[in-house]
Amino acid sequence: MRFKADLTLFLVALLWGSAFVAQRVAGQEGSVYFFNAARFLLGAALLLPFARKRLTFSKPQGLWMLAGGGVLFIASALQQAGIRYTTAGNAGFITSLYVVLVPLLLLVGWRERPHWLVFAGLVLAILGAFLLSTGGKLHLQPGDGLEFAGSFFWALHVVILGKFAKRYDPLSFSLGQFVVAGLLNFLAGLFLESFGLFDLELVLGAVIYTAIVSIGVGYTLQVWAQRHTPPTDAALILSLESVFAVLSGWLVLGERLVWIQIAGCFLILSGVVLAQIRLPREIKAKLPEVA
Repeated sequence: MRFKADLTLFLVALLWGSAFVAQRVAGQEGSVYFFNAARFLLGAALLLPFARKRLTFSKPQGLWMLAGGGVLFIASALQQAGIRYTTAGNAGFITSLYVVLVPLLLLVGWRERPHWLVFAGLVLAILGAFLLSTGGKLHLQPGDGLEFAGSFFWALHVVILGKFAKRYDPLSFSLGQFVVAGLLNFLAGLFLESFGLFDLELVLGAVIYTAIVSIGVGYTLQVWAQRHTPPTDAALILSLESVFAVLSGWLVLGERLVWIQIAGCFLILSGVVLAQIRLPREIKAKLPEVA
């Protein structure tokens, strides 16, 4: 089941990476909160027919759906706001830092120390993300601080799903957190944005695509998959999002890849594979003890 969950997270990373192109289009139009509200609420509406017969609710589940949706609101808002004031490369690299923050959160909050191979995989993945997203040259931009703050909340969201969402039905939990994130974005938009910034005709395609692919399918599969795989492993596999984002930019927008970015892709893939390596218990038992 864990292998199936890891393959599902691989698919999620592919879906999120392809949706990054659509998010860039919306970001160039200037809307943050109303765009996020539209895609989260539409994603919830699309999921409702499938989740209607499986809806469950309890006070603990409601609290964790509020927590998951609240963290998702903050993370997505910071990411969408930051991409208006920084380059796509900087945004991709800085957001990917959540891969490092997940094991740190687990270490501080739950005293969980990952296997040393996971740490080695993290180093390779972050180095690869740096080369892939920036081409080896990081030029600080005004929106980088927002992206870094967002990476903390993406990490927190991964931990919440891995630790608490596994207790509940994935469709029901996903629907709840989408509604919370959508409503919070809408309320924030009423206070912080003008409706004039949100030209539905210009961003309709981006809203529909991200609502279906990134939110309706991607986040729902993430909730299910993280019931069966550790948060640190999930974060590493999801870091492949940056690889698929670059490939999508190449296929859709005609963006070119230089050799150092290809090397970054290879390092990320190597880090993910390395972190999945585990010695079978039978082999471990036969290894001689070191005095």
